[in-house]
Amino acid sequence: MITFLAVMLVGGGGMLAAGLYVRSIDSGIERVDAFTGVPEESRPQVVADGAMNIMLLGSDSRDPENGSGSRSDTIILAHLPKDRSSAQLISIPRDSWVHVPTSKDGRGGRDAKINAAYAWGGIPLMVQTVEEFTGVRIDHVALVDFSGFKEIVDALGGVEIDVEQSFTSTHSLNPDGRREFVKGRQTMDGAAALDYARERYAFANGDFARIKHQQQVIKAILDKAVSGGVVTNPAKLNSFVKATADAVAVDRSMSLLDLAMELRHLRSGNLGFFTCPTKGTGRVGSESVVIVDKAKAARVFDAVRRDSVPEILAAGK
Repeated sequence: MITFLAVMLVGGGGMLAAGLYVRSIDSGIERVDAFTGVPEESRPQVVADGAMNIMLLGSDSRDPENGSGSRSDTIILAHLPKDRSSAQLISIPRDSWVHVPTSKDGRGGRDAKINAAYAWGGIPLMVQTVEEFTGVRIDHVALVDFSGFKEIVDALGGVEIDVEQSFTSTHSLNPDGRREFVKGRQTMDGAAALDYARERYAFANGDFARIKHQQQVIKAILDKAVSGGVVTNPAKLNSFVKATADAVAVDRSMSLLDLAMELRHLRSGNLGFFTCPTKGTGRVGSESVVIVDKAKAARVFDAVRRDSVPEILAAGK
């Protein structure tokens, strides 16, 4: 989604400026092989021509829990309808218990937490797993290092976040590892926004709270970027573009210039944030997992597959 923020922002800044800045993003962003080795015969068929589905994978390289970086902390299926008038972002909890196909070197081939696919077979196995789970064909992939939130937010001069309840983060960027958050609307700098987006131990619903907070920060970044005069301020725009380029990687076929032109009218009010329906948490053997509500999830992803936005909105409630 961070890639979207940059291309949407510069896409609205005039064709010449957009072309220059998108080329700047394009040249600075790492490219990855997302579909190499994904067997075509196992992939879902395209049902709705013109719609686009992008898998967003997020990790946090600064999180002390994530030293290996071998698993994806955040999985989002972003659906762009054919008319590009909106976008629906569906978060899939990382501990969702699903079937993981067999990787090229023989790992997987069994039920596991969905983010195990990344550890076992990298991005291609993650594509296979999400496609099998959702029945939705993935057109593009973007990887986001959520630690990059700090630089992106600071480039914007901070963001406004409405904190639902007071809590203490115990995995903070502060020297003592703690940060207090007080209930109410407030401006957060990059370090505070990152602490807010990564914390899960302070909440009874753990990762579900973290998903909601990540969605809040994404929306707040877009709101500030659009309303903060970034496009008309070359220094701010350069900082924002550089921070974005440093935080993301995309698949080799994604055209950021095309995406910028297609999404130039999209704003945060046209974004819908959802979470894959679940039945809460449970245990499988010794593992704590998220139990997917298969019937409700099937309705959501079937609507995505058919590009039926009203049904996505209804099923996602």
